Amino acid sequence: MLRTHTCGELNKEHIGQTVSLCGWVAKIRDHGGGKFIDLRDRYGITQIVIDSTSPAAAMESVQPVRPEWVIKVVGEVKTRPAGQDNPKIVTGEIELHVTQLEVLNPCVTPPFVPNQKDLPNEDLRLKHRYLDLRRESMQETLVLRSRIIKAMRDYSAKHDFIDVETPILGRSTPEGARDYLVPSRVHNGQFYALPQSPQIYKQIMMVAGYDRYVQVARCFRDEDLRADRQPEFTQLDMEMSFVDSDDVIGIIDGMMQELAKDILGIDVQLPLPRITYDDAMTRFGHDAPDMRFGVEIIDLTDIAKKTDFRVFRSVADSGNFVRAIVAPGGQAKYSRRGIDELTKFVQENFGAKGLAWFRVEEDGTLNSTIAKNFETSELAEIASKTEAKPGDLVLIIADTWETSCKALYALRKRIGIDLELYDPKEMHFSWVVEFPMFEHDAEGDRWNAMHHPFTAPLESDLELLKTDPSKTRAQAYDLIINGYEAGGGTIRIHDSGVQQQVFGLLGLDEQSAQERFGFLLDALKYGAPPHGGIALGIDRVVMLFGGLENIRDCIAFPKTQKATDMMTEAPNIVEATQLTELGIELAQKDDDE
Repeated sequence: MLRTHTCGELNKEHIGQTVSLCGWVAKIRDHGGGKFIDLRDRYGITQIVIDSTSPAAAMESVQPVRPEWVIKVVGEVKTRPAGQDNPKIVTGEIELHVTQLEVLNPCVTPPFVPNQKDLPNEDLRLKHRYLDLRRESMQETLVLRSRIIKAMRDYSAKHDFIDVETPILGRSTPEGARDYLVPSRVHNGQFYALPQSPQIYKQIMMVAGYDRYVQVARCFRDEDLRADRQPEFTQLDMEMSFVDSDDVIGIIDGMMQELAKDILGIDVQLPLPRITYDDAMTRFGHDAPDMRFGVEIIDLTDIAKKTDFRVFRSVADSGNFVRAIVAPGGQAKYSRRGIDELTKFVQENFGAKGLAWFRVEEDGTLNSTIAKNFETSELAEIASKTEAKPGDLVLIIADTWETSCKALYALRKRIGIDLELYDPKEMHFSWVVEFPMFEHDAEGDRWNAMHHPFTAPLESDLELLKTDPSKTRAQAYDLIINGYEAGGGTIRIHDSGVQQQVFGLLGLDEQSAQERFGFLLDALKYGAPPHGGIALGIDRVVMLFGGLENIRDCIAFPKTQKATDMMTEAPNIVEATQLTELGIELAQKDDDE
């Protein structure tokens, strides 16, 4: 046995015992004739003492030891000297006086050490991920991830879900993001696709009568990356038969309540609040609003239509929108230079033509460089409609619906942070429901599915599939946590006639639909129950529960924003013989493509 205890286990109850510990040297302090070592493993840190009372062999063995060396020590547990306790750690009342020290493995000088205060850049940490993963915060995050996944599985089992694995090598059914393709050696010239999600398989599980399916599923999407996206990710995938939207939402409500209580000690009241997609876009400019604070969007278009201020009037008369948000107490934060920076922010990042503003004076009147273009009654009406108070700052975007949504949503997020309008540790759970079924593709002059082509419309909107697809709402629902989409799902189409109608709107004729999704369409003909489900992004849930800002920090071996693995240098060039065996010949690709 190499060790009798872990480095986070010993306490006053072990005083007088001879124990063996193994771990990494976190820190060495040389105190004259003796050395103090902080010995670390994933369970904690124990202070190791080697001094004049230690055997000569131990004193000799410790001389070459440096940080991150792996050592084994045997010794007696003793009480720390008076005044030297460390109440911050479990082992803070004791120390181990060494009688034997063995170097299990030395360490070359590392490019960084896990306990250094100033971390190096992310590329270096990802290149040496094995060192980065030794950091206490990384270990805590991966333990948190494990706890969350276990809690999700336990909750699912308690509610009669059956854990089923679905294939990783499947068929390419192009939709949404690009597939990752895997060439087949046996079937030359043919390819498997890695699953973007187990969507079709879990629907077939419902046709097969399994009623409640769950899986911690690996998913793959070849898409442009950002801080909260990865080319391969993990989701909790669920599907249920004989349910409507309320049933699925209710299951996840209970799961979030249990997770919040068990993981964070937070009491979450049910049911979680819901708003419609239209409300979310109107009030917050986004379909995943952060509802930890107010600052809702106010529509001033009706006032703009009456004013002689040409910038507002021309926008309103052309069918576009004049919309505002109020930065509470914003005058204290944003000087004229600060307002100029906000203007540049919305112009350069979101294509806004500009940013109009008003300061609210002590008497409640509005003041600005553009105030002279408005009647006193119009200014009073703006002040009344925005409910702005003295010291507030009214920020206005006059533009298209899309631009005003994007710009004001981003401004709202920035203001929330700048003005500290919420506690960053607060957790807010909500649902956005009743998404549009379709988005119009102007270039292709056809419709695209906002979620996926198997999403069922609201029963009340079935006729709109024929008369006005743009107004058709989906039985779709997204779980929102702190302004992030943490999961999304839909009730599925189980009627083959409705499914073909939707395919037709998406530009898929019967033959094309059969070629892409024939096995699912065939399955739906064999007694498919009404069914629906949801997928929760486990990486994102861990990020949010851990108070992190980047999902790479909660994945053991993530990819960079260029979809590369810095540690293994994947993707890499393979040998020509491998390509020949697969029947693949590489074509030269221009950098511009």
